[in-house]
Amino acid sequence: MLGAMRRVATSALAGALLAASLGASALGRPAGELDIGITQFPSTLNPDIDLMEAKSYVLAMTRRPITTYDAAWHLVCMLCTEPPTIENGRAVPFDLPDGKRGIRVTYTLQPEARWGDGVPVTTDDVVFSWELGREPRSGLANSELYRRIIAVEVKDAKTFTLVMNKLDFDYAAINDFEVLPAHLERAAAADPAQYRIHTLYDTDPTNPGLYFGPYRITEVAPGSHIVLERNPTWWGRKPAFRRIVVWTVENTAALEANLLAGGLDMVAGELGFSLDQALAFERRYGDRFAVLYKPSLGYEHVDLNLDNPILADQRVRQALLYAVDREAISKQLFAGRQPVADSFVSPLDWVYTADVPHYPYDPAKARALLEAAGWHIEGGAIRRNAAGKKLVLELATTAGDHIRELIEQVLQSEWRQVGVEIRLKNLPPRVLFGDTLVKRHFAMALFAWISAPENDPRSMLRSDEIPTAANGFNGENFPGLRDPRADQLIDAIEIELDRDRRARLWHRLEALYAEELPELPLYFRAEAYVLPKWLEGVVPTGHQYPTTLWIEDWRVVGRAPGS
Repeated sequence: MLGAMRRVATSALAGALLAASLGASALGRPAGELDIGITQFPSTLNPDIDLMEAKSYVLAMTRRPITTYDAAWHLVCMLCTEPPTIENGRAVPFDLPDGKRGIRVTYTLQPEARWGDGVPVTTDDVVFSWELGREPRSGLANSELYRRIIAVEVKDAKTFTLVMNKLDFDYAAINDFEVLPAHLERAAAADPAQYRIHTLYDTDPTNPGLYFGPYRITEVAPGSHIVLERNPTWWGRKPAFRRIVVWTVENTAALEANLLAGGLDMVAGELGFSLDQALAFERRYGDRFAVLYKPSLGYEHVDLNLDNPILADQRVRQALLYAVDREAISKQLFAGRQPVADSFVSPLDWVYTADVPHYPYDPAKARALLEAAGWHIEGGAIRRNAAGKKLVLELATTAGDHIRELIEQVLQSEWRQVGVEIRLKNLPPRVLFGDTLVKRHFAMALFAWISAPENDPRSMLRSDEIPTAANGFNGENFPGLRDPRADQLIDAIEIELDRDRRARLWHRLEALYAEELPELPLYFRAEAYVLPKWLEGVVPTGHQYPTTLWIEDWRVVGRAPGS
């Protein structure tokens, strides 16, 4: 059922009250329940609307992607039976009329895959999902992938071929192709422009027919928690827990209090403690909990709205980065375990290069760039331009996130030292990752991108991926980067099958990013998983696909509380 709205703890007192409440509920917790704490509540439960880690974390227990990357960073089938390759004949390149190369890629769905209401998962669902994804009015997040597929050829109820309009280096990876239940969602999508409003994932989220994974959602209390119970139609290994409750505690101090009070069993690494909190927590409570650390492809950064007239000037963007002591942030807050980022590509990724423009801490250079851009200090601490306008910018991040709010204060202080005034405007995650970013209602926004190995940056950096009302707010190019050089490099990377040549293209794109700075890269993240010592099987991936995709492998060692 859809639960009542519940206010999330946002202060130490509220956190203590919530901890007492969850702790009390834990005393009567039924056997076979696992309670997980995360810091965000999903803005939607539709797998194709908005990109938000909280949603991915929860839905990974209720469905399976056709393909994904595992913890070893290998492409694997989950909803399909065998990854297609040119060598095994399931991927066949062909010539297009325009002289380019396309490819036909064939997949077979798991024979026993069924939705939670017993209806088989079939190629009808695949075709419906593709048609909806291609419809520009639907506003789905992964529309570029669906547009790239020019046809779906159905062989039978379980086997289909995707006809792609280009031969990509990652042609078999359709990780973001979200299969929707045609028998339920077709009516909701009758008017594609209204699909976001009518989708059953938000109007009837406990409908069992929406899910086909090890679990299905049985209760949603917006802003508070989501309850998942075993899905009787799941075809795979039986999961260990009868019931899982994912609690949202946006204030990370309250999250710790809930964990210690017994209201939570664990804190997710994907959306939990910052590294500094986890290190301090382990020092105090390492005898009670297991803490796992995993360097990841995620990177913390500040998105800059390039349509803002102040931030449109590259000199201002570069000055802002020169003015920040990122090495000090890494060393003092994270013991050096979250290294400074110079571009969006992590040193863990094989396409990484260090040969890009660097921005060491240099306040004098920042001041000189601001002066050259026409922002002067004349009798005041804050710079003004020739028209007398003050150099004032607004910075938003996820409210209640301890480390982000601390970093905001560091940025605010260091930028003020070079004459830039920063006004903080923090928002609940579901608001920031909803209309604020998608509709580009921001000047600067501090958050993280969680990436896959050798992740195609098209949706993040290409000009035609800027979300607008005209395109149904599709795309994740929130800064609004419009650079033909980036567009050309992205296009070239996608179709280059030779690894050495592709690496050189990647290096040029990384250098261009670091030169233009549509975002201010801060550091690459390490994730901290705080687990009970009786839980095993949680394997961090280090990329955007969460541990919960393998929830059926989680097991109890010995005896858990309440069992």
